[in-house]
Amino acid sequence: MAKEKQDSKNLNDNLKRLAEITAWFDKQEEIDVEEGLNKVKEASILIKASKERLRAVENEFEEIKKEMDAEI
Repeated sequence: MAKEKQDSKNLNDNLKRLAEITAWFDKQEEIDVEEGLNKVKEASILIKASKERLRAVENEFEEIKKEMDAEI
């Protein structure tokens, strides 16, 4: 259960950080290419990790649904 809370915290943290990166790009009148590249790299890592966690959550929901359907 502790891992689930950590994963969910990571997902929330990832989404917050992605919002911060988006806001950074929105605020820039002239984007520093190197800094922008670093932000894009960070965002791609966060997106990949978030997709993996969302897939895991979806699988957990499917397992719960199967268990509930089997009990009915």
